[in-house]
Amino acid sequence: MSSTVSETAVSVNGQTAGQTSDEPVKVGVKRKRTPSTEEQESESKKTGLANGAVENSGREGGEVRERVAILDAGAQYGKVIDRRVRELCVESVLLPLDTSADQLAREGYRAIIISGSPGSVNETPPTSPRVYDPAIFSSGLPVLGICYGMQLIARHYGGRVERGAVREDGQFTVTLSTDCDLFAGLDTRQEVLLTHGDSVVKVPPTCLVVGYSGDIIAALQHSEYPVFGVQFHPEVQLTSNGTQMIRNFLYKIAGCKGDYSMVSRRQMCIDYIRRSVGEASVLSLVSGGVDSTVCTALLVSALGPEKVVAVHIDNGFMRQGESAKVKESLEALGLRLNVYDAGQRFYSSQTVVSVVCELGIEEKVTAPLHSVTSPEEKRVIIGNTFMKVADEVIIDLQLEADSVYLAQGTLRPDLIESASPMASARAHVIKTHHNDTQLVRELRRKGRIIEPLSEFHKDEVRCLGMELGLPHSLVYRHPFPGPGLAIRVVCQMEAYVREDFATTNTVLYHLVALGCRAEVTPGPVQQLIERASTANDRDFLSRLTEGVPLSATLLPIYSVGVQVRPGQVCVYLQGDCRSYNYVAALSADETAEVPWSEVMTLAKLIPRICHNINRVVWVFGSAVPGPVVAVTPTLLTLSVLATLREVDERAHSILLRHDVGSRVSQMPVVLIPIDFSYQPDLRPPHSSFKRSVVLRPFMTSDFMTGVPAVPGKDLPLEVLSEMVTGVLGVSGISRVLYDLTPKPPGTTEWE
Repeated sequence: MSSTVSETAVSVNGQTAGQTSDEPVKVGVKRKRTPSTEEQESESKKTGLANGAVENSGREGGEVRERVAILDAGAQYGKVIDRRVRELCVESVLLPLDTSADQLAREGYRAIIISGSPGSVNETPPTSPRVYDPAIFSSGLPVLGICYGMQLIARHYGGRVERGAVREDGQFTVTLSTDCDLFAGLDTRQEVLLTHGDSVVKVPPTCLVVGYSGDIIAALQHSEYPVFGVQFHPEVQLTSNGTQMIRNFLYKIAGCKGDYSMVSRRQMCIDYIRRSVGEASVLSLVSGGVDSTVCTALLVSALGPEKVVAVHIDNGFMRQGESAKVKESLEALGLRLNVYDAGQRFYSSQTVVSVVCELGIEEKVTAPLHSVTSPEEKRVIIGNTFMKVADEVIIDLQLEADSVYLAQGTLRPDLIESASPMASARAHVIKTHHNDTQLVRELRRKGRIIEPLSEFHKDEVRCLGMELGLPHSLVYRHPFPGPGLAIRVVCQMEAYVREDFATTNTVLYHLVALGCRAEVTPGPVQQLIERASTANDRDFLSRLTEGVPLSATLLPIYSVGVQVRPGQVCVYLQGDCRSYNYVAALSADETAEVPWSEVMTLAKLIPRICHNINRVVWVFGSAVPGPVVAVTPTLLTLSVLATLREVDERAHSILLRHDVGSRVSQMPVVLIPIDFSYQPDLRPPHSSFKRSVVLRPFMTSDFMTGVPAVPGKDLPLEVLSEMVTGVLGVSGISRVLYDLTPKPPGTTEWE
């Protein structure tokens, strides 16, 4: 650790951020030379796609292996930390937060990383994972605390953590002291991902502040020990130089050599398949997407085509002509594909779900899928029906049910967002994935499911697919969710209007239309905005309201997000939970040029100030006067699905025709039950019949985090304009909207 400070140091509680004594600080480990970037890249190439399950023993051939312990407090990004460390050629192992310092010493770990969490350090179990061995902080091992991990460090050393008025969910600019070894070689200002409601408000006497996000403490370091904390997430893509920060921790602080390598993950997958299956056959359920196709190709590589039975189940929610394209593309690879049309079965299927009631948790039978509005129920019905149909397929194909295995292309993000214990012991459900339902978990416990890709993220699967020799066009096609169009229709029979709807709408209006201008008379709403925003936020709002006049209104629909609000779906104070919250709609006069850069910044700011908004959209066309208080009753009817198929086909064909499909990772096209032309005073209730379409061009490498494509930068304006015109040409469409929301707080899909 350096004994100097940067010029950006700030005084906190009488202590200068970054201030240290004149004597060099002893960090408790022998300092090693940091390998050059070229050396690290060379070692990474040796590693190839290496990353996967490892043994818990820290010894190999009599030598102690160089390993880092990741203490899992339940973060959605816990496995991403593991992946980033291994990409840097250092072995890592995910362990429970309460792992003892004795065990870490006995097994020869070189350093400790503490993950984020959906809990709060101010709560006690079971609502918080705050059970840890205090001795880890006096063990001499370097420690890096991330988000919850930093707050745990602060609390351990005598600091104070409180829930703040300002929630930070999304990408923000922080100011860092680059004299801190953790940030060596970086610029002072960095773009990072923040997802927290709790903040460190009192710095421990033995710790120094080395980073700020506005007025909020963003990074700490201990003045004597090699203990560091960051409020943001260096492991994710949205933190621009997060990998360099982790590299600094591993090499510069912990003194790692970076000599970790293992066999190719491809061979690991093949070995896993052969070991699991033996002489049995495998049924592979193929959607035609990247994951299931790579999974099937791996099965053929491991077992030979005679042992693999490839089946495509058409659930009735496929895109236009999708099943025919799936069959054609896979048979071109030499795979015989059995296609089953089960659309009517899914359409009318029901299942049993657990619901929370006054007396606790009870089970109920859902309505048929075509009459269900709950996003979670839709996913569970589709997932469970999928498994039941698969069982019937086994019988139809005369396969031995007790000796055949079911293969799935389940990825690590699927397990993490589903809160599967395979990924994390403490993660909270964001949404149930169709291939990780309770029924699938039961089959997994019986040993009847193999998931060769469960340690992979999307970009890694693509690399593996290319290594297997699959065509580029197939490997890099846009992902399509297993439940298909069923989760791209927002189903509602009535408006989603809680008691806080009017108040939230008023705050949103003041925030966007009035900002923080001096002539605005101070009132409760203006005071709320002042309390929940930083000085930089207020400066931005003042400049924004001097430009193109913007309109803002809430939409009476909900979407799934990764955010929290006390008393709602998740009561924890951190940012790794599911929420159903409002959608904010921005618009302007159609003759005005949309200031996309400012609008994107505003879309990140709104959910931070209004905690019960988790998605922000732009409405093309004339300004929306608001308020919008009614919805078009919408269920998964055949006519609704036909409309969505047509608009989806039009939008994607335009994207492909202009050869810009590769610029975005995915573009969900969502049908929402909003008719912007509906005037309740002039029509009887529920006489609205039009719906609107949301375009979500999304950019990401791993689908754990990501950002919307910026029009004019990532997506040509003329292409976007053509898509809007094309979609509006479909009968029954009121308006076209553009999703401005990064992930978090919004998920990739709306449901």
